[in-house]
Amino acid sequence: MELPAVNSLDTTHLVALAAALGWASGLRLYAVLAITGLVGYAGWVQLPPGLQLLQHPLMLAGSGFMLFVEFFADKIPGLDSLWDLVHTAVRIPAGAALAASVFGADHATAAALAALLGGTLAATSHVAKATTRAAVNTSPEPFSNIGMSLLGDLAVPSMLWLAFEHPVLAIAGVAAAFVGMLVLVWVLSKFLARLWARLKMLLGAASATATESR
Repeated sequence: MELPAVNSLDTTHLVALAAALGWASGLRLYAVLAITGLVGYAGWVQLPPGLQLLQHPLMLAGSGFMLFVEFFADKIPGLDSLWDLVHTAVRIPAGAALAASVFGADHATAAALAALLGGTLAATSHVAKATTRAAVNTSPEPFSNIGMSLLGDLAVPSMLWLAFEHPVLAIAGVAAAFVGMLVLVWVLSKFLARLWARLKMLLGAASATATESR
């Protein structure tokens, strides 16, 4: 099914696209860049002027390479959390910039509001992802880690597709994911705090035992 051209999209489509780009950037920034650029380059979607840089062959090559690297890095326990930590300073501003680019400089107010929306959604999804993966990494088996990573691989293109084909569902989906991720971060942050306190207690006991044995 051919996706509709951006020129024919109404405000609902544009809001859905900005929300989807922001939210998905917090999970898989390079997938967002590569997929958006590819559909524009292939002519499946006429991207807004602010996003057309993504369909340049050099940009596609760079985002495609980073997507390849992230795909495997995100499935290695420990390395995935380090990858998330490094990308804290990248995903959030990128999500804001991509959302703003949907409207462009000709619509400054809408672009500013989209930037706030995109940055907030990217921050929420990034923190939720990083927190979830940190909690999952406490399990010795690697399968849950890989499963969570594959879920993210599937969620990003699905949400982008919804933004073009079913914008109302995309907006509802992003809103539901936003609320769910806030709850998830609250629950898992308490779990990780208890785990860290227990670890410090064990390290303190081990240090005291070593001191007494000298």
